Amino acid sequence: MNVALVTCSEMPEPDADEVLLQDAVRARGLVADVVPWDAAPAPPPEAYTLWVLRSPWNYHHHLDAFLAFAARVAARRTLLNPLHIVRWNARKTYLRDLKQRGVPVVPTAFVPRGGGDEALSAIARTCGWDDVVVKPVVSGGSFGTRRFRAPEFDDGQAFLHDLTATREVMVQGYVPDVEGRGERAVVFIDGMLTHAVRKSRRLAGDDEAVSEALAIADDERALAELALRPYRDRLLYGRVDMVRDAHGVPMVMELELLEPSLFLAQHPPALQRLADAIVRAAADAAR
Repeated sequence: MNVALVTCSEMPEPDADEVLLQDAVRARGLVADVVPWDAAPAPPPEAYTLWVLRSPWNYHHHLDAFLAFAARVAARRTLLNPLHIVRWNARKTYLRDLKQRGVPVVPTAFVPRGGGDEALSAIARTCGWDDVVVKPVVSGGSFGTRRFRAPEFDDGQAFLHDLTATREVMVQGYVPDVEGRGERAVVFIDGMLTHAVRKSRRLAGDDEAVSEALAIADDERALAELALRPYRDRLLYGRVDMVRDAHGVPMVMELELLEPSLFLAQHPPALQRLADAIVRAAADAAR
């Protein structure tokens, strides 16, 4: 059995999980290759028993091509996470779905492609915000993500207008707690919440900084389980990024089911759990 750990040809930053996971899967007797989704020529789906999306971190620049790649693989081999979840999670409009299910999420307004004439100041006024973050609906890392306070809304409007020329955009109220207790990333692997880390605030141009592994607070666990509930039986992995509101209540910033860093170095048991799950998934796929 062999496994493709899917990445991309030009990585925007190193993947700290990559070598750890590849070595752990190989130690269990499987062939594990790191395969760029956008390689030319791309290997056929039949070249691997199991395809695991790990770090295709340029997908937001080539969404249609990436989803077409995922569909080709899924039509002939097992793809994890599954194609329907990948399609759904690639666009952060999934936050609307979470909200409709009663999951607390960071308040968000969506601006359609070509809708940049809608005034940022009017969006902020309607939502009661005087400090906002503007970013694309399809985004990775900190791409196209900027913060604007009320005196900067003219600059923010120009930024919004430029983004919406080619992309659907989201505007969120800035959550001060990202600079206090910080954003928590709660990691899910093979049916279990394994650990959390604290992530630093990240806007365009910022490097990511994360803590050591942290225990998951009870209210963080409850929120992560609520957010993941409809999908958890179909997921190999996931990550729920959350921050606390002004009253200390956690709310989802992002639900990462496509290509999240899992901070495996911070929590070796999570690495072993993921490698074991990949071995089982490959065996199931080979049957």
